[in-house]
Amino acid sequence: MVLCSKLGKNYGGSGFHQIKSLQHFLRLEFGSRVIPSRPMSRWLCLLLLVCANAYASPGAATADEVDRILAERGLLGHLKEVRHDVADRTTELVSTAMGFLGVPYRRGGSSVETGFDCSGFVRTIFEQAKGLVLPRRANEQAAATEVIDKKDLQPGDLVFFNTMRRAFSHVGIYVGDGKFIHAPRSGAEVRVEDMSVAYWQRRFNGARRVSASDAEAHALASQN
Repeated sequence: MVLCSKLGKNYGGSGFHQIKSLQHFLRLEFGSRVIPSRPMSRWLCLLLLVCANAYASPGAATADEVDRILAERGLLGHLKEVRHDVADRTTELVSTAMGFLGVPYRRGGSSVETGFDCSGFVRTIFEQAKGLVLPRRANEQAAATEVIDKKDLQPGDLVFFNTMRRAFSHVGIYVGDGKFIHAPRSGAEVRVEDMSVAYWQRRFNGARRVSASDAEAHALASQN
């Protein structure tokens, strides 16, 4: 299986000790899209150890052999559950964002009733879909989240643009296939656009990934 193969190749043997925690591994493999519950964390920890041991042993096991080992130990179903959880959380965020298509732009707006500006839209989506509270302004959202390469973009990541002659002055949510959803400008509505369009290509500033720890750190800082 793909996850186990990646685990063995990337972290097997002497490299496995470099994983600092379960959350560290999940961020390496899945980004910020899954925060497992405590019961799930125990199952996943055991799963990771099984995979690492299988691939670290002499004559490393094949993916089929690892599947057999996991099935024998009753872990195969739990791996599938984790993978579905990853997909479900991303799907939920993107589908939540899509539910606001057509809502008018309003500077300073952060609700369906008032309309959205770009950062207000992003903040609302993450709070509703994932329970994470991001900073209010686009440049603050960029500063508070994890820098990633454009080629590593996944649905649910943030994309930033220079639309007002300053860096990170506009933000949207990547939805896959080179497209993003955002609240564009006055007189427009929430819509999906293609990042390959020349206007957005020229103004692209960078990509970010949101993790629970990023949002929690912002929330703590806001309380002080």
